[in-house]
Amino acid sequence: MSAGTFTPNPGAAPVARMVLAQTALETRMLLRNGEQLLLTVIIPALLLALFSAVDIVDTGAGRSVDFLAPGILALAVMSTAFTGQAIATGFDRRYGVLKRLGASPLPRWALMAAKTLSVLVTEVLQIALLTAIAFALGWSPQGDPLSVAALVLLGTAAFSGLGLLMAGTLKAEITLAAANLVFLLLLIGGGVIVPLEKFPGAVQAVLGLLPISALSDGLREVLQHGAALPWGDAAVLAAWAVLGLGAAARLFRWE
Repeated sequence: MSAGTFTPNPGAAPVARMVLAQTALETRMLLRNGEQLLLTVIIPALLLALFSAVDIVDTGAGRSVDFLAPGILALAVMSTAFTGQAIATGFDRRYGVLKRLGASPLPRWALMAAKTLSVLVTEVLQIALLTAIAFALGWSPQGDPLSVAALVLLGTAAFSGLGLLMAGTLKAEITLAAANLVFLLLLIGGGVIVPLEKFPGAVQAVLGLLPISALSDGLREVLQHGAALPWGDAAVLAAWAVLGLGAAARLFRWE
């Protein structure tokens, strides 16, 4: 037995391993939270099934599910990247979890990266479930999957930035109320279920600049009409991503 066989060798794990471990923890915590599951999985699935099966809203020519499925996918991205992340991060901040993690060997940027990766993992599960439900309802999507992936990534970045900005600047209770209120308002006025054409012209112009409208409209152009990547919608999402992430990086408070 050579000298030094049992000599301790303390030190932080590689950053990549820490990020993956934190991502797995964040994902498990999200999937164990009944309230978040209701928001991110059950509500979108129920809305898709209900409005596809019952003729409540005039979605124009064609089957309702072809119009609704892209919008519900956009809603799922918003519910996870914005509403769910804002609420979870806000209460982590309130209870001192972020402060303690910030003092650990895990860099703060790596913690934010882990939260973002957790959002992406959850979105993959959401999209798989909602796609299966939509197929069961007779959905026949078109378009390029890479364009869909690009829009989803841009939408995730946009909503993540806004969610982190809210969680890092407001009290947890205010974040809880505000995030749910924004979710409800954007569900109604973001082109998810009700076409933007149903709103007055001046209101349409404003609503069309919202990230949920750009994401739902962009996904609809690709999946319903088979269009290439809609650069206008992608530009709106990119602008929101830059503004949201930039503001969150400057204004986020860890305590």
